[in-house]
Amino acid sequence: MTLLNKRILLIISGGIAAYKSLELIRLIRKSGGDVRCILTKGGEEFITPLSVASLSGNKCYTDLWNLTDESEMGHIRLSRETDLILVAPASADFIAKMAHGMANDLASTAILATNKPVMIAPAMNPAMWDNPATQTNINIVKSRGIHIIDPADGDMACGETGIGRMVEATDILKEIETFFFANKPLRGKLAIVTSGPTYEPIDPVRYIGNRSSGKQGHAIACALCDLGATVTYITGPTALTHPQGVKTIEIETAKQMMTAVEGAMPADIAVCAAAVADYGIDAHPQKQKKSNDKNGLDIKFIDNPDILKTLSNHKNRPDIVIGFAAETNDVIDNAYAKLKSKNCDMIIANQVGENSVFGRDETTVTFITQSSKQSYDKISKSKVAQLIADYCVQNNKATSNK
Repeated sequence: MTLLNKRILLIISGGIAAYKSLELIRLIRKSGGDVRCILTKGGEEFITPLSVASLSGNKCYTDLWNLTDESEMGHIRLSRETDLILVAPASADFIAKMAHGMANDLASTAILATNKPVMIAPAMNPAMWDNPATQTNINIVKSRGIHIIDPADGDMACGETGIGRMVEATDILKEIETFFFANKPLRGKLAIVTSGPTYEPIDPVRYIGNRSSGKQGHAIACALCDLGATVTYITGPTALTHPQGVKTIEIETAKQMMTAVEGAMPADIAVCAAAVADYGIDAHPQKQKKSNDKNGLDIKFIDNPDILKTLSNHKNRPDIVIGFAAETNDVIDNAYAKLKSKNCDMIIANQVGENSVFGRDETTVTFITQSSKQSYDKISKSKVAQLIADYCVQNNKATSNK
């Protein structure tokens, strides 16, 4: 497990355990995560903003009333543009603030303003931990869905022994990883998603392509990754940035895409959302010159590999194979014919043409299997991706090709 592209807001409150937070920052970044930090006034008594910023690679925030900080990254954005807020160490004072909704500094204000999950790692003297006031506050924050990393038993910096030590940074990292991945229904599954157009060269200068933007395949790769799948995203040329958290392979031709797909096998899930050219071209080694015989360019078409059919009939066939049918007429009939001829589990049919589907954020689709048909009118491509991911979860087998 890694924290690749996971964003964590780390709040460091007062206490000698703050030194462990420096090691935690290093471990999160080593695991691929991005860490922004808020250091409270109490925390500054033990570690410095400079050490926090140096290890995190990001600015360390300290003051609610700093005009520059609020204009660059206000406390609302700071608390929202994250996947998890972690308070480590969480002092008795800060836990009390959380329990009673206080917001008199940047850290407590960020907690009160967030709509993201919160996790705390308490650290304090054993008597403070056992105090009924602290235990009541712990129960209050726990009842609100905040995850508690229980403190450990051992020797304290104050010389006493008991429960109150903040657990080690390595243990906190495991808790973070478990939080992100333990309840992902596609965890451990390998997925292949093809996306975008293919460009088939006529000669070193010209090519034949299509209008696919790659938006649908991009959304599918993200949706499967969000549910825990390890995704290989194979895309033709598009203007999109690579989806976060997935392995991206860029190709141009259908043959290159076929090679990349075979290289990503075996897999548990395959979603062929790419608009692959049915035919390639026997490309000329030199640029063809314009002639006066009005016969146009000398183009000889050759068959391209059928990626969807190959996957559906592969000796290591994925458990789930999904294809798309982009049609200009007889959409449903053509989709049923494709479902049968390709031997895949589902075909998602849509009508394409002028001002339709390609490049847009919305589409109209019909999900077709051997036993069902469900249509969706003017649905976002991200919602289509979620429905595909849900189908993969529902038809997920216990074993993996991994």
